[in-house]
Amino acid sequence: MLKTIIARVVGFSITYSVYVLLLAGLITVGAGFYSVHHFAISTDINQLISKDLPWRQRELALDAAFPSRSDFILAVVEAPTPELASQANAALLQQLQGQKALFHAIRQQGGGEFFERNGLLFLPTAELKQTAQGLEEGASLIAILAADPSLRGLSQAMSLGLLGVEKGRVELDAMARPMTMAADTVESVLAKKPVNFSWQELANGPPQPRDLRRLIEARPVLDYGSLEPGKVGSDAIRKAAVDADIAGKYGARVRLTGPVPIADEEFASVQDGAVVNGIATVVIVLVILWLALSSARIILAVFISLFVGLAVTAALGLMMVGVLNMISVAFAVLFVGLGVDFGIQFAVRYRAERHEVDDLRKALLRAAEQAGPPLTLAAAAVAAGFLSFLPTAYRGVSELGLIAGVGMMVAFLTSITVLPALLTLLNPSGEKEGVGYKALAPVDDFLDRRRIPVLVGTGLVVLAGLPLLFHLDFDFNPINLRSPKVESIATYLDLRKDPEIGSLPIEVLTASEAEANTVADRLAKVPEVVRTMTLDRFIPEDQDTKLPIIQALASAIGPDLDAPQDPAPSDAENVEGLRKLAARLTEVAKGKTGPGATAANRLAGDLTKLADSDPATREQAQTTFVTPLKVSLDGLRNLLKAERVTVKSLPKDIVDDWVTADGRVRVEAYPKGDPNDNEVIRHFARSVLAVQPNAIGGPVSILESGNTIVWAFVQAGIWAIISIAILLWIVLRRISDVLLTLVPLLLAGVVTLELTVLIGLPLNFANIIALPLLLGLGVAFKIYYIMAWRSGQTNLLQTSLTRAVIYSALTTATAFGSLWLSKHPGTSSMGELLFLSLICTLAAAVLFQPALMGRPRTSQ
Repeated sequence: MLKTIIARVVGFSITYSVYVLLLAGLITVGAGFYSVHHFAISTDINQLISKDLPWRQRELALDAAFPSRSDFILAVVEAPTPELASQANAALLQQLQGQKALFHAIRQQGGGEFFERNGLLFLPTAELKQTAQGLEEGASLIAILAADPSLRGLSQAMSLGLLGVEKGRVELDAMARPMTMAADTVESVLAKKPVNFSWQELANGPPQPRDLRRLIEARPVLDYGSLEPGKVGSDAIRKAAVDADIAGKYGARVRLTGPVPIADEEFASVQDGAVVNGIATVVIVLVILWLALSSARIILAVFISLFVGLAVTAALGLMMVGVLNMISVAFAVLFVGLGVDFGIQFAVRYRAERHEVDDLRKALLRAAEQAGPPLTLAAAAVAAGFLSFLPTAYRGVSELGLIAGVGMMVAFLTSITVLPALLTLLNPSGEKEGVGYKALAPVDDFLDRRRIPVLVGTGLVVLAGLPLLFHLDFDFNPINLRSPKVESIATYLDLRKDPEIGSLPIEVLTASEAEANTVADRLAKVPEVVRTMTLDRFIPEDQDTKLPIIQALASAIGPDLDAPQDPAPSDAENVEGLRKLAARLTEVAKGKTGPGATAANRLAGDLTKLADSDPATREQAQTTFVTPLKVSLDGLRNLLKAERVTVKSLPKDIVDDWVTADGRVRVEAYPKGDPNDNEVIRHFARSVLAVQPNAIGGPVSILESGNTIVWAFVQAGIWAIISIAILLWIVLRRISDVLLTLVPLLLAGVVTLELTVLIGLPLNFANIIALPLLLGLGVAFKIYYIMAWRSGQTNLLQTSLTRAVIYSALTTATAFGSLWLSKHPGTSSMGELLFLSLICTLAAAVLFQPALMGRPRTSQ
């Protein structure tokens, strides 16, 4: 009955080919028009997993309570010195303040006026006392520098330091480092080389990376209808950096990271090289099709049929899901990869029949009778495999499965309507030679004579590899799917090296401040937690002791800092000061050895050269030393203004980060160990969830999303096997024949997973999509062979079927294998696994299944 129905459909398409093609053209134009006007794609990766899952509901609740935690751009301002970083940061902030239309909020992260004023309160009490003592002892130096920030004042300040050496209170070697820093700077100025001097480095030692960077957090207005929703905001920040000339004035650069730039650059990196790869793929596919079909007219018919099906599938997909996501948009690749198989199968069968009967209509009808039933069963099985993802919580693949499943039926229908009509209209010439592979006769003979050794040998090899599956790895970390070369990821990875800001915290949303403190105390006892954070951590400890220390310091040095400055010296006065200091250095170092004496003599010579140089050079030297000095003195003035900190006195932006308007409070817990280690993050998440089941945040989301996705594929795989098995049984009516179809499919899957372990290719969120493709294409190939075997065909490798299967696999492997060349790690790993799975499923279909089936039964 099925054979008759398909033959009639093909016969109708042949007889009324012009009308069929006109109707197909109208449908294609309509579908294209609908797709163009309704096309929408959301790049919001948070929408890829069902909102109904408990952990997703906690995540959404936290996002709703604190929207700033997930939709921001982090501008990382980096400069050669801490002072320049502060200046560049202030200039960029000022430039951005006037762009309210593009940003919901802009603020300095971990800084700002609050910390500039109260920073000393956050020091441990012992460290604060030591710092205050050092500043008080240097009060005379501070007074000179504050009153006379010039080369003259600097010379006087260093002379005062040398007085301590002369009186024996300070060792000359103790001054070696500041003198060496000063000499390095003067020599660079004299040589006309770019140079920066840092007073903070002089006081605190070599700066850490965190000292040279400032962080600006901007919440842009996002457009999820755009492929890069935050691009306008990112471009605005980059333009503001150029307008503020932070590179020219401060030697600074700005790099962007955070959830928004990472998502935007994710799409951009996927696009990178896609056009070149696409063109190369089309060329290679055309070559393969030529080898398979040997006729430009047949190839044209297959391509047009494929295009019609793709247009219709796109329109139906948009009708069904409304908005495509970052995964469901891959339906086009799946359609081309699998849809072309149906066209090749029908076209190759037509060529074989045309060789037997040199009549276009009869050849098409005979091709319909022979290829129709296996094509129908294959299309139904592949569709069932994809539709099995519908019940899963992995919404991205669920929608992909829906579109791809419907697309398979569309591809089948176009293969038995549009393709025959096109072949009738194009009327390709007859086939003078058969399209089978007579050269494979020895392989057919070998598989027939050595059937048992082939099966046993294959089984032993697969069984020997089963222990490898215990080492099968799933990479749960989505960062590893992104290119480390793009700015947002490279910057993110740099920040991850800083334990203060790089660790991924787990978060808990509590009902009150009291509950937040209880939860924080409970989490602090978890061995895998290194520290916890709540709003209370912004209230410095021991303020009753610290504030009097700061107030005493302000009384000691504050008047000097705030005193009026001396009149600016003339160039001649600066020269006089330099010469006096040079003479003093020479005198102090006279007759002495060691690093201090060496540095003093070197600096004396440099200062003499500076005094002998032109006024412009001395002006440059003064600017190099004095500009950062003023920044440091301003910072010190602010620190002396510390006031008692209470919850009520905390800045609104800090409070809003931790407390909602209705009184709910956020708690953070940070992991102990390397935050870049997947196992550390997973163990951390499990340990916290064991004591705080309502926890959420990066590590929990990574763990739970990984579990959700893996379970989705397991669930879909089970449903797919069951549905395909039922479908096969309905058609084949023999359990043994169903097993002859499914066993090679499962074998290909097991071998694919074993090979991933051998080549060190972990499964991940991207390449795991290869598994449904393996299922879909694999079951199609196996059905073609089982149906041919049931019809009594022998020597299957020599038939046109094997030609169609091989070239179909090559075409699909080329389409998906081209993804392997992508610069995007996730896409590349997807292409690698797709290519590997196709090789395995092809080998299982062509070499293993014929041996498994043996010779056809005498009765089916």
